[in-house]
Amino acid sequence: MNKTKKLIIFGDKSYAEIVYEYFTHDSEYEVVAFTVEQEYLTKNTFCHLPVVPFESINTLYSPTDFSMHVAIVYGKLNRIRENICKKAKDKGYQLVTYVSSRAFVWHNARIGENCFVFENNTIQPFVEIKNNVVLWSGNHIGHGSIIENNCFVSSHVVVSGFCHISSNCFLGVNSTIGNHVTVGANTWVSPGAIMTRDVPENSLVKGVRSKSAPLNEELLFRTLANYAE
Repeated sequence: MNKTKKLIIFGDKSYAEIVYEYFTHDSEYEVVAFTVEQEYLTKNTFCHLPVVPFESINTLYSPTDFSMHVAIVYGKLNRIRENICKKAKDKGYQLVTYVSSRAFVWHNARIGENCFVFENNTIQPFVEIKNNVVLWSGNHIGHGSIIENNCFVSSHVVVSGFCHISSNCFLGVNSTIGNHVTVGANTWVSPGAIMTRDVPENSLVKGVRSKSAPLNEELLFRTLANYAE
């Protein structure tokens, strides 16, 4: 594919490497560098490209000529990624979305900035996916559904028709959401959970015939600290 645009990736962990692969082999963007905040800078190169401090990135790679994608997963219910996106926009960078050439996206579906849509996603008519959303491979997003900002949808999730996934949610592998269900903001949905009724915000949802319980964020974040690179 002809490379007509230049891209910087924020991040230097395994997810950033995956993002690099997809942009390199399935987009019009040439990745030219990686960036992280100075206090987390532990290497000079990554994927044979320079890793530079985020604090000085705009003096090295002008936002006039380079765009950015923030490649951070779901730490602290996507708030880390949300915060870096804001900082990048404050520096003047356009935040780029990637949609796999092997995803099915209906023509009137809308997808915002800094989203990443892996292969084998099905995004049906009238779907709206807002900013900073990751859809890992193999999900079904049903007609008329809305996914708000800063969400992470794991593989093989079924979001049925006319659902509303509020901001800063995580949907675990193989979870299922029935028609017309609203999932409240800041909700963690565990793998395999089934939701057929609305879920309040700040919930932890787990198990078949799932019920929600108040989310203890501190305990959840400690448990997941070793997995959210």
